[in-house]
Amino acid sequence: MIDSLRLRRVLGHYPTGVVVIAALEDGEPHGFTVNSFTSVSLDPPIVSFCAAHTSATWPRIKAAGAFTISVLSAGQEQVCRSFAAKGSDKFAGVGWSVRESGHPAITDAVAWIDCVLDLSHVVGDHELILAKVVSLTVNDSDDDPLVFHRGRLGRVCAETFPILTRRCPALA
Repeated sequence: MIDSLRLRRVLGHYPTGVVVIAALEDGEPHGFTVNSFTSVSLDPPIVSFCAAHTSATWPRIKAAGAFTISVLSAGQEQVCRSFAAKGSDKFAGVGWSVRESGHPAITDAVAWIDCVLDLSHVVGDHELILAKVVSLTVNDSDDDPLVFHRGRLGRVCAETFPILTRRCPALA
């Protein structure tokens, strides 16, 4: 049997992007931080993420049937922490607006992806969600994305990809 703490520590060596999944349900904004987001298919365009069974937010977003994914920028560490907190007003002090899709988008994110729920399936202690992409927008800024790596939030510098020799400056 594999110990969950060891699994988390080993898999933490693989960096992941950080997004906020958000929806309006019954007129109220709901959102949570996810680092399991990934692209699944280009044709048709499908993305996926996982939500813990213990999430109080996911059932509300699931009930909405659609949502916006905001890909956080490296400068949005506090936004990430706010949406990861349980039981708080996650939108307090966070810039956001309602997109044409009708769902909340985090201001100054790297990109926004509007989706409709396609399929969800219980897998272990999480629910695996597949969603059809209906619209997407990229921020024209040069901001780096926020990443989660080895239990810490950080950044990937785009200019390092061609040579992979320079280390990125740490977040403040």
